[in-house]
Amino acid sequence: MGLLSLFRRERRDAEAERRARLLRTGRIADGTVLDVGTDEAGGISHVFYAYQISGVEYESSQTLDDAQRQRPAAYAPGASVTVRYDPRQPANSVVV
Repeated sequence: MGLLSLFRRERRDAEAERRARLLRTGRIADGTVLDVGTDEAGGISHVFYAYQISGVEYESSQTLDDAQRQRPAAYAPGASVTVRYDPRQPANSVVV
């Protein structure tokens, strides 16, 4: 082990950490899928969704993880979805 390895920090995936934190501690709201993006094979890979908090409507998008891609009917346009959001910053959200 060299001297530099003592000071080397592990790279963290900020998006993965944000998603994990919201899934663990975020508040729950109902949302609606507005549109989807597909991959080369035609499977749903990305969702665009809307939700409302305290009378304010938010729109966001998210790349689906592997488990979510196994349930394409759950993310069809017009489908109701569960959204987890940060109560201090409601625009920060993820689809469950």
